[in-house]
Amino acid sequence: MNRRTFSRSFMALPFLPAGLGHSSIASESMAMPADVNTFTHVGKEEQPFIANAEAQLAWQEGTGYLDHMWFGGDFKNFKTLRIRVYVDGQQASSIDMELGLGVGVGFQDQTAPWGTAHAGITGSPSGIYCNYRIPFSKNVRVTAELPGGVPRDTVFWWIIRGLHNYPLEVCGFQLPAQSRMRLHKLENFHAQPLEEFDLARVGGSGLVFQVTMAAKSSSLEFMEGQMRAYFGGAADPQYLSSGLEDYFMGTYYFNRGIYHLPEAGLTHKDENDNSFSAYRYHDEDPIVFTNGIRLSCRCGERRGDKTFGPTGSPLPTTYTTYTWTYEW
Repeated sequence: MNRRTFSRSFMALPFLPAGLGHSSIASESMAMPADVNTFTHVGKEEQPFIANAEAQLAWQEGTGYLDHMWFGGDFKNFKTLRIRVYVDGQQASSIDMELGLGVGVGFQDQTAPWGTAHAGITGSPSGIYCNYRIPFSKNVRVTAELPGGVPRDTVFWWIIRGLHNYPLEVCGFQLPAQSRMRLHKLENFHAQPLEEFDLARVGGSGLVFQVTMAAKSSSLEFMEGQMRAYFGGAADPQYLSSGLEDYFMGTYYFNRGIYHLPEAGLTHKDENDNSFSAYRYHDEDPIVFTNGIRLSCRCGERRGDKTFGPTGSPLPTTYTTYTWTYEW
């Protein structure tokens, strides 16, 4: 039985893994609720930015979640298109992303086509899609804002879709009804050698869904840094990787170049300026927390008297990170 079918066995329970107790419950999968329905908002060769710089692409009332967004067009710096999602009447959006970074691509890398179940890019410069499940209880609003310098009469295409009245299932879990997706951003942070810095600090309970990182330095030795998670206010971390590229399932400073795998991918690498971008999903290896989490990284790595790397001298590095969480 697949994850989705199995987790539907737990409709009455607040938060349970999809595989828990299957011997007694797996055969009792719940039928599709009668009021489940799909909603879709589509724009075809529209000019939505003439009236408002931040143009509304979708407004949907009810209870449910977004599960698909796709964007098309042909204008400069398309991957820096700003997408915002406002949930339940928010004045400030809990999701405010540059489109490229939102799907794991930094430095406006032009590699395409590629795709996973969660996100991908099928064309040039657009055809960018995102299948993250973004829940709401009362309403949801999706907007877009053009990159600077793009004329507001430019044409634009979009698809935004979701489900009404169905429990949210993510990473093999059925999440509590009050769960919300949030995007935590660290932008253009200049880290000094061996400095530890936070990608996100979250209180309460939840799970880490996805991490994107884009970084640039004068050497690649910053990749010796290990990803860390501090659970429940702990003073000591649990290490999530043995090195930075290892966290994104790479090895030896990404020595085989670009790859796009279901769980992780290297979306950009330039050895001329020592830059990279990558994504990491945690749906197969969930990072679940109660009483908060602090997610951090280090610019290079030192243990005892040893600083790791070919020269043992990591250099200052500039990082941008997107950390996507579900919180309840």
